[in-house]
Amino acid sequence: MRHPFYKSLYVLLFFFLGTIQTAKGQVLISLLFGEKLNSPNLEFGLEGGFNRSNLSGIPEAKGYSHFHLGFYFDIRMKNDLWLNTGVRIKSHTGSQNINFYSLNDPELDAIFSRGTIKRKIGYFYVPIHLKYHFGSEKQFFFQAGGQIGLRNRAQDYFLSSFINSEDASFELDIRDHIKGIDAGLSGGIGYKLRKGGVNLGVTYYQGLMNIMKATTESPYNYSSKNSNLYLFVRIPIGAGYKESNL
Repeated sequence: MRHPFYKSLYVLLFFFLGTIQTAKGQVLISLLFGEKLNSPNLEFGLEGGFNRSNLSGIPEAKGYSHFHLGFYFDIRMKNDLWLNTGVRIKSHTGSQNINFYSLNDPELDAIFSRGTIKRKIGYFYVPIHLKYHFGSEKQFFFQAGGQIGLRNRAQDYFLSSFINSEDASFELDIRDHIKGIDAGLSGGIGYKLRKGGVNLGVTYYQGLMNIMKATTESPYNYSSKNSNLYLFVRIPIGAGYKESNL
């Protein structure tokens, strides 16, 4: 029987991520109706940027960099206190430079045994933060809370070099070894430009859950947690944000 906590996570994720199947349509709607979605107490827009991810528990592994993309909502709760949420539709975690493990295929092992592995795990992440604006013009902000992720893909990329770093590659689906849910704490700081209302900031996420499923298979029988450093840009859609949002 599943623990009630995990049932609650699945329900929450289902609610937030039910829109993901029509993500392209939502972006189109936001472009068409952005002004109606924004008001002095509600801001909606697109978020994107650069992030650096890492996985704990893997000796000699290194983090790697990629991009994320999604949409966000800022909902005013009281004065300068806001609720920040949304969905990062395109978001990855992982590590590179992972030591080789056997593919149980002599021919493949011969090719990749001297190479390394890059692990790439895709998530739909739902951040939930309390966001507080401060400063003489309320343009600075900090936010703290957490985020929940629903895994949608997981691959190990076996890489081997003869002349260049990735002369040969092989992709292995490892979804059977990675849990479907991730959750942890996150927080960061940022600055809101007065002209255009664009938000610039940085957020750090530390996963609290072991993402590896229980197994006796030696390549996967260890504990590992996600972490991500996000550098983000949030762009409000439409003109409804105005200066009264600050």
